[in-house]
Amino acid sequence: MSYSPLLQQLIDALRCLPGVGAKSAQRMAFYLLERDRKGAVHMADKLQEAMQRIGHCAICRNFSEEKICALCANKKRDSSQLCVVETPADVVALEQSVGYRGLYFVLMGHLSPLDGIGPAELGLNILAERFKQEDIKEVILATGTTVEGEATAHYITEMARGNGVSVSRIAYGVPLGGELDLIDSGTLSHAMNERKSV
Repeated sequence: MSYSPLLQQLIDALRCLPGVGAKSAQRMAFYLLERDRKGAVHMADKLQEAMQRIGHCAICRNFSEEKICALCANKKRDSSQLCVVETPADVVALEQSVGYRGLYFVLMGHLSPLDGIGPAELGLNILAERFKQEDIKEVILATGTTVEGEATAHYITEMARGNGVSVSRIAYGVPLGGELDLIDSGTLSHAMNERKSV
């Protein structure tokens, strides 16, 4: 079926969101047009404002409306610890769950030479300067366990050690309350290899 040009453009625009295919985009477009035009206009205004006003913190690269984000500006945070994560969503997850009180560095991805993502795209030059200029004693690597995440962690480990900074990696393995027979072999293998004495 063919839509009017503007309706097709709206559906295509909604498809830029992750996990939204043609049918989902069509349902969203129809819902907004049929039932919530006021909400759609509000969403469009907020989306435009966010695109114009939200940038990156000059220190940690997290999303921020200010030059320095609230976490980096908070003098109560432990500046001797720096947790390196791949995305702003990782910062939110850690802040909501673990009681970590150090600072962050957000890579906005991971090393992926095939996709043209190298050290410069991840801001690793900024991270290297932080190692040199700040009194960071420990870097906590919280990158993903994918091949790219592990390669990124290795690269940062070498950078940190070259600047006399100790490096740790968050533990991966058996989730709390998890049953061994329901856990995939890769996770179970990693958990066994990274076991700690008690």
